[in-house]
Amino acid sequence: MTRSPNLTGKPRIGITAGDPSGIGPEIVLKSVARPEVLSVCRPVIIGNRSHLLTHAGLLGLRCDYSYLSPASLSNLDAFDEALIIDSGEAGEPITPSTASAAGGKASIRSIETGVKLCLDGFLDGLATAPINKTALKLAGSPFPGHTEMLAHLCGSSQSLMCFFCGKLRVVLLSTHLSLLNAIKFISAERVTDAILLTERELKRFNERWPRIAVAGLNPHAGENGLFGDEEDLHIRPAIETCRRFHGINVDGPFPPDTVFARAARGEFDVVIACYHDQGLIAVKTLGFGKAVNVTLGLPIIRTSVDHGTAFDIAGRGIADPGSMIESILLAAGLVEAERKSEVGEAANFQ
Repeated sequence: MTRSPNLTGKPRIGITAGDPSGIGPEIVLKSVARPEVLSVCRPVIIGNRSHLLTHAGLLGLRCDYSYLSPASLSNLDAFDEALIIDSGEAGEPITPSTASAAGGKASIRSIETGVKLCLDGFLDGLATAPINKTALKLAGSPFPGHTEMLAHLCGSSQSLMCFFCGKLRVVLLSTHLSLLNAIKFISAERVTDAILLTERELKRFNERWPRIAVAGLNPHAGENGLFGDEEDLHIRPAIETCRRFHGINVDGPFPPDTVFARAARGEFDVVIACYHDQGLIAVKTLGFGKAVNVTLGLPIIRTSVDHGTAFDIAGRGIADPGSMIESILLAAGLVEAERKSEVGEAANFQ
């Protein structure tokens, strides 16, 4: 069953509850009760309802929302406040603060449900609470994290992780690889593809001619080959290809110890980092707990928190929902930006 996209009114944003052994249910329930969230979207919590009720009872959080099953969504538009879509039983009891197969299965079920509802037009975007990679492995998932799973579920051949943190936006060329393998991963073709995808996706969100910077891999971006040749062999040729043959506003490679500060000041719209920690050290230093992860290259809008399941504080009621709130707000904002972009394209076509 599918439905027509929601092109007007407050976006319907699905919010997966994450691993039930971690802080996901807590930060989701805290977030959907906030007036700033309710003012920009209609939140739809996706997760195991019994897990949510258990957390709410332990922590004194509100959870008396109407709930539906994924098979009975015909009256979805009747709900303006938060709504729960029960993604089903995990099949096993959940142990708090512990990575388990049951927690992994519950996480997977909520993600699969959320993606399907987006692809079928019931939801306009998806904001995901944190999951645990060990729990995914115990559950038998072949995917190391959200990004890879989402790309598979959406049938996307290419996806990239992008972090929004104030004026700073950072795209990761590679994600969950060892540093040695991340270096080997760099090629002119992959850098070119990352630049092309980044530009296309930012234009999708109404950024007309994004200014893209590419970070070098080595100190001082190689210093003309003195400290490494990856810049000359792979990164610089990719940048030149994108500038000359695709008309993209991209420059670099820039020394990685300065390019993120320049972008945070507004000199660039986005920086493409060569590997996971090169980009995320900058993001989390500038705005840990406030940054938002956006997956580029999907047919759906997906955002997520910038932190993990925090098993060490799960169930104590002290988890900060800041990044979850920001991810929901950004998902709603990206839906609105995409709507404006589509309206603009239609006007230009006419």
